[in-house]
Amino acid sequence: MTTNQDYRQCSLSVMDTIADPDITFDEKGICNYYYEYQKAAAEKLFPDPEMGWKALEELADRIKEEGRGKPYDCIMGLSGGVDSTYVAWLAHQLGLRPLAVHFDNGWNSELAVKNIENIVSRLGLDLHTNVIDWEEFRDLQLAYLKASVVDIEAITDHAIFASLYRIAGEKNIKYILSGTNVQTEQTMPRTWNFSKSDHRNIKAIHKAYGKVPLKTFPFMDAKVKRYYMGVKGVQSLSVLHYVPYIKKEVKALIAKELGWKDYGGKHFESLFTRFYQGYILPAKFGIDKRKPHLSNLIFSGQMTKAEALEELAKPIYDEILLKHDMDFVLKKLGLNHEEFEKIMKLPVRSHYDFDYEMPVDKRYPVLAPVKKIYRKIRPVKR
Repeated sequence: MTTNQDYRQCSLSVMDTIADPDITFDEKGICNYYYEYQKAAAEKLFPDPEMGWKALEELADRIKEEGRGKPYDCIMGLSGGVDSTYVAWLAHQLGLRPLAVHFDNGWNSELAVKNIENIVSRLGLDLHTNVIDWEEFRDLQLAYLKASVVDIEAITDHAIFASLYRIAGEKNIKYILSGTNVQTEQTMPRTWNFSKSDHRNIKAIHKAYGKVPLKTFPFMDAKVKRYYMGVKGVQSLSVLHYVPYIKKEVKALIAKELGWKDYGGKHFESLFTRFYQGYILPAKFGIDKRKPHLSNLIFSGQMTKAEALEELAKPIYDEILLKHDMDFVLKKLGLNHEEFEKIMKLPVRSHYDFDYEMPVDKRYPVLAPVKKIYRKIRPVKR
């Protein structure tokens, strides 16, 4: 635990010893997260916007050529958030024909639904809504709450990725357009997240605390990883790495062009995410996700430290909205306030307390050099 005497904050950003007790600083007081951002940016981003756009157009031409004669030449997830909305807009500008897939886990805000409607109607996209079985998903969320692990959102991310790969494979679509990006989401303490693709961890936590059989939940299991990725060649492309991605400017663009409206927070298109990030994480785990999010914007030149500190000085959650959201979330999950408070007071546990999928090069160290050679031949796509 960090005391006032030990406390230290990065001289460039708002990352500190509270967010990450293992944070390191150089002689100028700059933290390791800045250098990690710079490394990722150098590897994945195009410093010249014209060169990046040209490369993106060439990629789009290849996608269109390989998708000729098919109903769709690519596929993309659409949540109604900034990232996925901008990906949809870029795809339209490039003349691509994506199938938009929305994953409905029961927590969409009314604003998210309206944003999605505006996006697909104005861009002329076909929308496939993948509605998860609510009883299964609710039971899974309750299992994660009772397990007292930090990354409750891993189950949503897992199901989204699995659904996209499965649908792409079934429809013979090779390319998934992804909104993941270095510019706004590179920075995050490793202990705050868990592997989104680890189906074994999800099953182990559910086995320990779940009650409803998971008959329809879309797992990213061996079939998805080996068949759809390996055999069918489905691959994810981070298209936002090819273009300048200034969040404030993108918000203005999609608001003007697509009638998009802001949610007020990263991934707050989901009511559960808003409650999870705004209340559960700070109250139970001592985590304020605004610190890495704002720091990332500082590193990418989109915000000053003074502006970030001003944001951090504001309450994480409006008190009236918190009460409304808590009542709504608990009712939807089937919990009363006393049951929820007991869950909040449970000791924090690690995901590694449960069965998990160890990376192949860790499981079989002899394969580590092979993986390194393979990555040189087939580097990770930008």
